[in-house]
Amino acid sequence: MPLRPFLIPALCAFAGLSACGDGVRISSTRSENNDAKGVLKVVETLQCPQTMGSLTRKGSASEGGTVCTYVGPKGAEVSLHLVPLDGETPAQVLKAFEQRLSGDLPRALDALEAAADSADQAAASADRAAAAGDQAAATADQAAASADRASVRAPGVNIEANGDDATVRLPGVRIETRGDKASVRIGGFHIDADDSDGSARVSGSTPNGDDVTITARNDAAEIRASAGGGGTRTSWILTDSRTSEAGWRVVGYEARGPAGGPLVVATVRSRDRNRERAFEDAKDLVALNAGE
Repeated sequence: MPLRPFLIPALCAFAGLSACGDGVRISSTRSENNDAKGVLKVVETLQCPQTMGSLTRKGSASEGGTVCTYVGPKGAEVSLHLVPLDGETPAQVLKAFEQRLSGDLPRALDALEAAADSADQAAASADRAAAAGDQAAATADQAAASADRASVRAPGVNIEANGDDATVRLPGVRIETRGDKASVRIGGFHIDADDSDGSARVSGSTPNGDDVTITARNDAAEIRASAGGGGTRTSWILTDSRTSEAGWRVVGYEARGPAGGPLVVATVRSRDRNRERAFEDAKDLVALNAGE
């Protein structure tokens, strides 16, 4: 039974997009553990070294020590912010950063909104398919007689295929394909993919308790990761293989801070799809100020 084409980008998204040539890799930190990592620090003024890895500071800290600006490889721009919560939740504060950064990649945002609509339609289709289960069972004998049907059973393995539709069950893994659509469950992750519009969504939790969500459609992808615990440890990335009018291809942020704030947020804009250096150095800037 051949692997459906749309499963490849879906599984690539799960494993890390850079493994499939898109220049974006998923990495996450362990959830907050005071014994292992220490308490996230309450910051009053940013520490802004002259250099951090590939980044070089432009000028000195501004706005009372709450903003520092850096330049990186191939014109990447990194801004380090100290942001009080002022009665808002961390999610509300970070949403404002996402809205500003998303404006630099408008086509990616449009594509991902369409992908979200497609995922909602796929979920509704799955509900209808479940409701039709009795009818499918009634026609199972007829389907078994079809030359296109195959069945493989072994200890821990169950594979049923009928034309373009297939169900694969392995220990810890379940894959279902229905025409252009596929649903994959691997451990704590759920992957939905639709070959008709090139969209995929990955969501779930890593073994160390971090939550990860990936939404992708053709040239665009959005990646969100957050660690558990009482503080904020969040990463967000939006990428588009098509260059924007300003030349950007990747935008995002790394944010950390204790439960009551303030947050230390490093925003990144890069013209290079292989964004790893600038983002990793931005992450180090945040860790220098707020802690691991």
